Amino acid sequence: MLPADSRPAIPLDDDDYPAYTMGRAAAMLGTTPAFLRALGEHRLITPLRSEGGHRRYSRYQLRIATRARELVDQGTPIEAACRIIVLEDQLEEAQRINEQLRTRGRESPSDTSA
Repeated sequence: MLPADSRPAIPLDDDDYPAYTMGRAAAMLGTTPAFLRALGEHRLITPLRSEGGHRRYSRYQLRIATRARELVDQGTPIEAACRIIVLEDQLEEAQRINEQLRTRGRESPSDTSA
């Protein structure tokens, strides 16, 4: 057995690590490789490529694809589903930034002695 410091690091906890092949990702989502390709064509997710040129998906990308599949299964066209997800992500980011600014404002009371 190799010593702990000489073993290769395996990014098991890295949501962005491209661990899943297209076939595996499609099977996990209960969809087709064509659906995943369509998400890439609409620029919702961009899989990384292996040295051999094969698409690889991360857990984060699979969560996005799952949301897209939910919307498409409800009858939303794929183009609209992709746009909805982008807007949801932008809204979440804006809310996070607003909360950070509110927190900073509470921590740094303004100078009211003039």
